[in-house]
Amino acid sequence: MRMDDYRESDNIEDRRGGGGVGVGGVGIGGVILALVVSYFTGINPMTLLGIIEQTPIAHQQAPAAHKPPANDESARFVSKVLASTEDVWTETFRQNGQRYEAPKLVLFTGATPTACGTGQTAMGPFYCPGDHKVYIDLAFYRELKERFHAPGEFAQAYVVAHEVGHHIQNLLGIADKVHRARQQAGKAEGNALSVRMELQADCLAGVWGKRTDTMKKVLEPGDLEAALTAATAIGDDRLQQQAQGRIVPESFTHGTSEQRVRWFKRGFDSGDMNQCNTFKAASL
Repeated sequence: MRMDDYRESDNIEDRRGGGGVGVGGVGIGGVILALVVSYFTGINPMTLLGIIEQTPIAHQQAPAAHKPPANDESARFVSKVLASTEDVWTETFRQNGQRYEAPKLVLFTGATPTACGTGQTAMGPFYCPGDHKVYIDLAFYRELKERFHAPGEFAQAYVVAHEVGHHIQNLLGIADKVHRARQQAGKAEGNALSVRMELQADCLAGVWGKRTDTMKKVLEPGDLEAALTAATAIGDDRLQQQAQGRIVPESFTHGTSEQRVRWFKRGFDSGDMNQCNTFKAASL
């Protein structure tokens, strides 16, 4: 990606090196329990950790945040990607007569308090609607490259854009509607709603990719393929096959590799967020 001349976002909170927050009374066993239960139920693992800890979320105090060091290339790249999402969605919302409120992006190591409970590196990048913040441990990018075989800057940018997609769903009230529907739904139906939510975020990430390239010409040969490789690598079917040697479709919460690629490409090819209504799609 050609991001050298792109500005850096002012909405970065770097909590690395500030001590973070330990797992407290949870312990590693509690973390594993939360992740396992989350995998099979679709419940936010941060919520589960908060329950296990029995610690009021409001009493957790985040470490002091600061700007990333000037020589931290990975952090600067993420900051530029976030800035590009701000530019794209500010203009897109303006065209629709709305005002875009940009999220904060928090860099952390190990664990950190959030309005959704304690965030853990093991959860991967995530968005917390309670505080309008995206959280990421940059070590995830190493895992994306080594474990999921999805290297490349555009693959990394896609991860940020996907989480910002969840922020957009929150701003538009989609997240609240899905949350209420899931509370009244059975397990399988709730998982199906989660899949549609995640695929819509993939589509919105595609819209961002198209629009930021139109605005700044940032993509280079092979960049799109890198994002598609990342989308393929983190499909529920691929991850389940790797983890347990079998695929259980009714437990999917993010969509298959094919679905994630399809919806990202739909957003990228159209550049139109109105093409991302996965909730009305007869077929995913």
